[in-house]
Amino acid sequence: MNQREIRRLADLLKEYDLSEIEIEREGVRVRLRRDVPAAPGPAGAVPRQAAVAMPGAAVADAAAATAAGEAHLLTVEAPMVGTFYRAPSPDAPPFVRDGERVKKGQVVCIIEAMKLMNEIESKVAGRVVKVLVENAQPVEYGQPLFLLEP
Repeated sequence: MNQREIRRLADLLKEYDLSEIEIEREGVRVRLRRDVPAAPGPAGAVPRQAAVAMPGAAVADAAAATAAGEAHLLTVEAPMVGTFYRAPSPDAPPFVRDGERVKKGQVVCIIEAMKLMNEIESKVAGRVVKVLVENAQPVEYGQPLFLLEP
């Protein structure tokens, strides 16, 4: 894959207002991702630039952190690929914070996928020990989002 082809993929992201595009050819995989604002921003807001990302890098880092002596903790994982949001809107407080108790079925975050906001619920009751993902960051399927103490 050459630079011209990568630029064409970046143009497709913009042209079709996509947040991510991935292509694999001859054993080489390229993924371009750009953060698209969840809600309309102020006039003149500019979307962030597209970036080339290595698949699974963030997942591996979070998984390593999860495995480091936290075996008794439960993990809330991303059920899809998308953009992680801690709050329902930029000016609202987060759904949960470190140290807070959550109930089974309580919304803990939102993952935006294909312009749809998906509320992610806790499958267990417990206390949030750690939020593993920064707000407005891309997440992969199965990536740990929160550590819960049951």
